[in-house]
Amino acid sequence: MTQDEKLVEQLKKDWQTADLTPADQAMLTYAVKLTREPWHMVEADVVALRQAGFTDAAILDINQVAGYYAFANRLVDGLGVELEGIHTG
Repeated sequence: MTQDEKLVEQLKKDWQTADLTPADQAMLTYAVKLTREPWHMVEADVVALRQAGFTDAAILDINQVAGYYAFANRLVDGLGVELEGIHTG
């Protein structure tokens, strides 16, 4: 989606050191926490997104996309399904 190959490489290497806007960093921080430790999510995580400029509708979108990918990946991994020649596990 981006033509910025340098950014793509930074994201692959370590998104936390990539040249991102504060809003993008806040979004990825939220998505990573939701993916890795959903039981630790608190209201402050949503507040941080609002402070980064996201509307409640955008926060819902971020939440749903991250949640959907986690759900879909667990289904695929749990069934040992291979997608387009890519191993997910």
